[in-house]
Amino acid sequence: MPTMTRRRFGLLTATMTGGALWKQNASAAQPIVRNGSSHMKLSLAAYSFHRFLTQSWPKPRGNEGEMTLLDFIDFCAEQNLDGCELTSYYFPAEITHDYLMQIKERTFRLGLDISGTAIGNNFCLPDGPDREFHLQMTRQWIDYAATVGAPVIRIFAGYIPKGDTEALALDRCVAGINQSLAYAAEKGVALALENHGGITATPEQLLAIVERVEDSAWFGVNFDSGNFRTADPYAALEQIAPYAINAQVKVSVHPEGGERQRADLSRIVGILKSVGYRGYVVLEYEEKTNPRESIPPLLQELRRLIA
Repeated sequence: MPTMTRRRFGLLTATMTGGALWKQNASAAQPIVRNGSSHMKLSLAAYSFHRFLTQSWPKPRGNEGEMTLLDFIDFCAEQNLDGCELTSYYFPAEITHDYLMQIKERTFRLGLDISGTAIGNNFCLPDGPDREFHLQMTRQWIDYAATVGAPVIRIFAGYIPKGDTEALALDRCVAGINQSLAYAAEKGVALALENHGGITATPEQLLAIVERVEDSAWFGVNFDSGNFRTADPYAALEQIAPYAINAQVKVSVHPEGGERQRADLSRIVGILKSVGYRGYVVLEYEEKTNPRESIPPLLQELRRLIA
């Protein structure tokens, strides 16, 4: 009997319960099937300290930050977090096996999961050396994630090349995800497509990609609460939440045509709870105030909300 994937299981379950919604092709993306009630753990993204971390990967940027990733891991332990997200940009330019083992040992000794990592890929590029670089980079980071035990990588779709069309960019993006997903499945690392501008600026654009990605239990959406610039960002988040396998929370939202405003964290967590989300909620702090001072009370607020 062929292996039953998450999406086919969802289709079968809905069919057995008479769900008329599930009349589309079984190979199309379906919302994530979860057991039990919503359950969330708390993590922090290294990007929250982007002003203080040296950005060395994939190449040095010439900035000497006052923190290293090991310092960031220590901060996460001081906050009694469940995990930490180790964003790729702050790894050394030359990533060795010994360095990965140092990261793995430090997080384990401090009782932290590595909740995931993230890469700045662009799958909208046409065939050529630049596209191959991004595909190879993705495979490389799948290997790194598997080595340190990171279960998921946040990936981007990318941006439409100058003079190109969105339809072509979408085709290339889907092809790039599918190609990378086959390798990710072999290594046991999930790929989470983030709503991050470009051809994922609206929920409709994001889901147009998701619904064309091959049926795989190793693929889903990275729910980023602060990235939609639509008229109603919360309504947009409700559309993508059923597909979330990782969730990022930001302090601000940016309604289209309006001013940046403090996010309703209770409403955001409520959206995740409403779809039975089980997994990490990762705070990504992007405000101008000092993260060392501003992050702890935000973590306390999120702890209360996800409890």
